[in-house]
Amino acid sequence: MKAILLGTAAGGGFPQWNCACPTCSDPGLLPRTQDGLAISADGNDWYLVNASPDIRAQILATKELRAGPGPRETPIKGVFLTDAELDHTLGLMMLREGAGLEVHAPPAVLQALRDDFAVRPMVSKYGAWTWSTLGADQYLAGLRVKVLAISNKRPKYVTSATGDPWVVAYRFEDPATGGVLVYAPCLASWPDGFDEFVDGAAYVVLDGTFHDGGEMSDKADATDKAQSVMGHLPIEASLERIRKLSAAQPGTAWAYTHLNNTNPALDKATSQYAGIRAAGVKVPPDGTVLAL
Repeated sequence: MKAILLGTAAGGGFPQWNCACPTCSDPGLLPRTQDGLAISADGNDWYLVNASPDIRAQILATKELRAGPGPRETPIKGVFLTDAELDHTLGLMMLREGAGLEVHAPPAVLQALRDDFAVRPMVSKYGAWTWSTLGADQYLAGLRVKVLAISNKRPKYVTSATGDPWVVAYRFEDPATGGVLVYAPCLASWPDGFDEFVDGAAYVVLDGTFHDGGEMSDKADATDKAQSVMGHLPIEASLERIRKLSAAQPGTAWAYTHLNNTNPALDKATSQYAGIRAAGVKVPPDGTVLAL
């Protein structure tokens, strides 16, 4: 199994176009596109996990995803959606030029993309798109795919869609190599069953949106718990769980993605970044390749 971190920033990317905060204003910091993953069992057929507004640039920057060998062929076969947020679904519109893709998502997400943000009827006019839900555990695309419901936070634009869950995590297992990757870019909390979900994983990619609970306290509508209310468990909280699990399963590599532009860990010179690395957790850049 091979996976590529196409993007590692939160919605808006980094730097964010409308922000002049210290991190966004620092020309020495590494730019990041909005988070997303590409995964393949054989290195030929690829599936995206989320499709950000940056998907075109991400595909063109990733040789494994570029079109070919035929003039209208593409190795991208489908998309797994973790949620219905705009920074994870707007890229579907950019993929309409293809012949069609298979999209897998929770039922509430599929309903929202039909009734609230009408992506499904729009892109279906351009090709043979299919839309389906996944069971908790099934084989697909040469991988065993497990799904865990982790949050019921719905996007702001949703008015008609109902049900839950709204956010899921994915566990991809390669039967041939035994490699396991867990991808959970949005965690409102450390949910029940998550310890078992990551057990035995070679690599776990987690929500790293905010570093601490007061990071956005300068905003008029923010509180000390603003990050969790927004659907993102702060790094300082998840690090405690990672330390405990790392002691029990030292073979697992941990990494953060979906970093918000306010996150001081974007700067390697900060104490926050140093603390993450001291805990043995990575903050990988866009384009990181994982072979599992």
